[in-house]
Amino acid sequence: MSHFDADVSPLDDFRALARAPRPDHSDALAATRAREAALTKPAGSLGRLEKLAEWLTAVTGKAPPTVDHPRVVVFAASHGVAEEGVSAYPSSVNAQMLASFRDGKAAINQICAAYGIGLSAFDLAVDIPSGNIAVEDAFASERAAAATMAFGLEAIANGVDCLALGEMGIGNTTVAAALYAALIGGTAADWCGAGTGVSGEAMARKIAAVDKALARVAGEEDPLVLLTRIGGREIAAMVGAILAARSQKVPVVIDGFVSTAAAAVAYKIAPQAIDHCLFAHRSAEAAHGRALEAMGVSPLLDLGMRLGEGTGAALAIGILRAAAACHSGMSTFAEAGVDGPV
Repeated sequence: MSHFDADVSPLDDFRALARAPRPDHSDALAATRAREAALTKPAGSLGRLEKLAEWLTAVTGKAPPTVDHPRVVVFAASHGVAEEGVSAYPSSVNAQMLASFRDGKAAINQICAAYGIGLSAFDLAVDIPSGNIAVEDAFASERAAAATMAFGLEAIANGVDCLALGEMGIGNTTVAAALYAALIGGTAADWCGAGTGVSGEAMARKIAAVDKALARVAGEEDPLVLLTRIGGREIAAMVGAILAARSQKVPVVIDGFVSTAAAAVAYKIAPQAIDHCLFAHRSAEAAHGRALEAMGVSPLLDLGMRLGEGTGAALAIGILRAAAACHSGMSTFAEAGVDGPV
């Protein structure tokens, strides 16, 4: 029996969103493929850009595909597990970085400005840490977890047609490592990496904290119950955003190690729950590649990044917009009066 079993769970609506059938966009996809085959270039010469255009159509039903109103949404939260000494930085950094996002001074602000991408930062009660997962559940109840997931639905407001997910939260690579181990398997040591730059005794404390969290939830398999017990607010909000975007046919670009943990929760409910997600990059966090492989997905970039904030996802949006622009803006052989292949 699940730790939080009840006749009706407040998490059931999210389970239904994850398992809902995908809309049939086969006609639009056929149109995109037909246009791709007629564009003034050798077949396949734009490589993965061509597949990205097809993916956009498959998710949105638009042929030709467009990315006109992309937005990076950064969720900021605090974690009780930080008191275990698992990070190189104090939790006070959470509120300070949230202010930096809003003042336009963080790395993600610069990347969004360079690519013309909207940016929103949400404060998920950074002054109130979630439960210390080494000794207690992150959320007091399924209802509290569901409320935070529901907050994530705000990410697709105001006409967003491509959503990139970012996060900020001291201690959240520890939480993500615990979730990966519980969802995918393996030991704490398999999933714990440098995070903010820890090593030595701090790394030992990080592994010990994850070991304690895993011992507390041993035997639990429900992804959303695991999220409730050993997750965090920013991860819960990102799970909600992923599932809401799927229901609204909005493509989602996933950032790094922590954002991918949210995708892993959705994937473990139903693999098709992330078929509208593009994984932006392979993080320098060593275990990120293992998580991507477990879900059978290929990242777009590999730049040695591990900052979070949605930085890798914002870079990927630039490529995604280029893929859509090439597909829709290029002439076909017939339109350009160019001789086609013989």
